Amino acid sequence: MSRREGSLEDPQADSSVSPLPHLEAKIRQTHSLARLLTKYAEQLLQEYMTVIHGAPAVCQVQHQGDPFGLPGFSPPRLPVAGLSAPAPGHARLPVPEQLQLDAGALAALPPLLEVVRRRQAELNPRALRLLRRLEDAARQARALGAAVEAVLAALGAEPRGPRLEPTSASAAGVFPAKVLGLRVCGLYSEWVSRTEADLSQLVPGGPA
Repeated sequence: MSRREGSLEDPQADSSVSPLPHLEAKIRQTHSLARLLTKYAEQLLQEYMTVIHGAPAVCQVQHQGDPFGLPGFSPPRLPVAGLSAPAPGHARLPVPEQLQLDAGALAALPPLLEVVRRRQAELNPRALRLLRRLEDAARQARALGAAVEAVLAALGAEPRGPRLEPTSASAAGVFPAKVLGLRVCGLYSEWVSRTEADLSQLVPGGPA
């Protein structure tokens, strides 16, 4: 096997060997998409927790209300069926394994974001920008996941197999539903940012 072929199977094996031109272009495009979506994910979180400032020392979270806007309030980190945050050891894994985990998380996010969008449509039917951002986020996660899968295929990495869609992502009650929505938006932001960082290792001139 040539050195170039070896580099496609293990991108960390020899950083001095550049990927094939079509693979390099695919990596750059996917990395650029992930970087763009990182900004959109931050905007989604900000919109979900938009704060309106009133009288001195008084503020209100526009869409979610109290206690989200109260000083010192820290929402509980509810578990989300089918998805967790990136593990502490994620960055120490080989790049293909990192991308496999990224792709799996991105595949799980669209149905979760759709659950949040439907619940917010019931709780905040006039929050059109928030609802639109949630709908866009689901579509964007799906597009980024497909792009990461394409990079993995070009690298010759084995897929992790089909991922079951979450079946119990909804939360009973208004407050748990709002907390769950915040958690899902946070996970979307974490995984898109993680994907961008993982892909950056494959971009020529990026971190080793």
